[in-house]
Amino acid sequence: MSKLMNNQIIVKELVSEDAEAVRLLLIESYQQYEHYFTPQAWEEYSNRIVSSIDNPNVDIIFVAELEQRVVGTLQLFRSGVEAYEIPELQIQAPIIRLVAVHPEARGRGVGNVLLNNAIQKVKALGESSIYLHTTDFMVHAVQLYKKLGFQRDKTNDFSRGNMVSKCYRLDL
Repeated sequence: MSKLMNNQIIVKELVSEDAEAVRLLLIESYQQYEHYFTPQAWEEYSNRIVSSIDNPNVDIIFVAELEQRVVGTLQLFRSGVEAYEIPELQIQAPIIRLVAVHPEARGRGVGNVLLNNAIQKVKALGESSIYLHTTDFMVHAVQLYKKLGFQRDKTNDFSRGNMVSKCYRLDL
């Protein structure tokens, strides 16, 4: 990807022509966290995120483009069970998952635009809150979520292996 110049971010829903670009984007965006995982855990995690766009439970996959290039993505689910397939997670509200911004597009507002798009969609559906989960090592993501008004909701944290996924909620 060459240097991005224009700041006009276009957000649309995923179309099949963008599926491979989104898969690649997910790996390129999350690869910075590989050293937090064991090799086996990273392989499992990266396989899970790459295959996530084929998840029949996803409600909407948003794709952000800059200069006609896919530079960001975000997945929106209707509930905790659909998002994580963890029955104990009793979140009966929309959940954001797998927010990803290409490393060369960071600092351009892509994540902010994607999140605001999802928030507006959820508001239009008449929902009263929206959730997401993240980990402590995703420092910049956590800062963005807090800036947008998301608050910690410790009652909906969960773990996979030794990785704690911390819950954040935004009341609309």
